[in-house]
Amino acid sequence: MSDMNVVCLDLEGVLVPEIWIAFAEASGIPELKRTTRDEPDYDKLMKWRIGILKEHGLGLKEIQETIKKIDPIPGAKEFLDKLRSMTQVIIISDTFTQFAAPLMEKLGWPTIFCNTLEVADNGEITGFRMRCEQSKYTTVKALQSCGFETIASGDSHNDLGMIRASKAGFLFKSTDAIKAANPDLPAFEEYDELLGAIQKVL
Repeated sequence: MSDMNVVCLDLEGVLVPEIWIAFAEASGIPELKRTTRDEPDYDKLMKWRIGILKEHGLGLKEIQETIKKIDPIPGAKEFLDKLRSMTQVIIISDTFTQFAAPLMEKLGWPTIFCNTLEVADNGEITGFRMRCEQSKYTTVKALQSCGFETIASGDSHNDLGMIRASKAGFLFKSTDAIKAANPDLPAFEEYDELLGAIQKVL
């Protein structure tokens, strides 16, 4: 086990289903199915989502009710447990602490770096605070500045920065469009394949 490696994983689409898609289905608001796979500009996407929630009078409580019912993707916890026995793992996500906690419990409390929602006393989501600009890429660069070598994997547009900045990077359960636009990046669908690829570069 090299103590200089850190594996940086995306959360939604990689370890757990997309939270907003689950909420879109639970609330019957199909517009909320848009994710970073469809809209690369996260700021724009979040402002649009907050507008839709406001329009429908939905707040944090309703989203958290849905999140409680979401289970990790089958095999995700086992994959994470195996990976964490080999090396350090950090989940770097553009989700929010208020969304992530129930999912982290189901995954055995891995380390997660994510963002924060601004929530009014009545539970209305009024805004959001990003940890830093281009949070995934910036976090990977910061880890590298501390002497770590990073290995990264994700499924969406907003994962490409950290994947490309790492010594090894992999697409996982990504879209055909993203795979086609990044033909040089190895792409996997199964946890065993991803685990094997990470093991080779550890």
